[in-house]
Amino acid sequence: MLFTEVPLLERFAAAARAGFEAVEIQFPYECSIEALRRELATHCLQLVLHNLPAGEWRAGDRGIACIPGRREEFRAGVALAVRYAQQLGCPRLNCLAGVASPEDDEARATLIDNVRYAARVLADAGLTLLIEPLNSYDVPGFYLTRTQQALDIIDAVDAANVFLQFDAYHMHLMEGDLASTVERHLARIGHIQIADAPGRHEPGTGEIDINGLLHLLDRLGYVGWVGCEYRPRTTSVDGLEWLRRFQQPVPPS
Repeated sequence: MLFTEVPLLERFAAAARAGFEAVEIQFPYECSIEALRRELATHCLQLVLHNLPAGEWRAGDRGIACIPGRREEFRAGVALAVRYAQQLGCPRLNCLAGVASPEDDEARATLIDNVRYAARVLADAGLTLLIEPLNSYDVPGFYLTRTQQALDIIDAVDAANVFLQFDAYHMHLMEGDLASTVERHLARIGHIQIADAPGRHEPGTGEIDINGLLHLLDRLGYVGWVGCEYRPRTTSVDGLEWLRRFQQPVPPS
């Protein structure tokens, strides 16, 4: 979940107090590796995911992987991300494509080339690479907006360590039918994130059957992580009531 009310280096303690054993970080680069490693060790937490550098976020960048002319910047970001991941014990990195028209052939070629490059570098480091479609309402103009579109890029890259990051909130807004999509493509999903809609709040505050989705993942034998990438309606800890409800036994049908 997003501890937005807490400074980054204080979020590890908050996550541990809330009962989490693992965390993900959107962008860890504002903090030193040493400081992050200390917090992870102090609170017995595993870092399971962070993003590649995504350009100038405050200037409107939402990734640069599909942006022609920024290949060298992208490659420098890959090197930085791998250094953080290796020293922090993080096994997977997410690549945000960026903003471009889906009809832009040069953007597609650039994305494939950059993801293929990143996949090679990450494979040498023993890491997994993810790419993630986002919804076009919260992120207007984002290049990847649908599951199949992302899978087509992964097919074109043709690397064994590239998987889909499936965010239930984003794909509910763009596609719906989350359960069927997950069941059909589970073998190609390397990480899952959840939030309810509308509002991107915690499960149980909107229209998505996230409890049903989580129980489906259990039945399918999914062994990866599920990231709680939502904005709590009140405080992060108060928003965990949904998790306590989910952990109750499911009544027989």
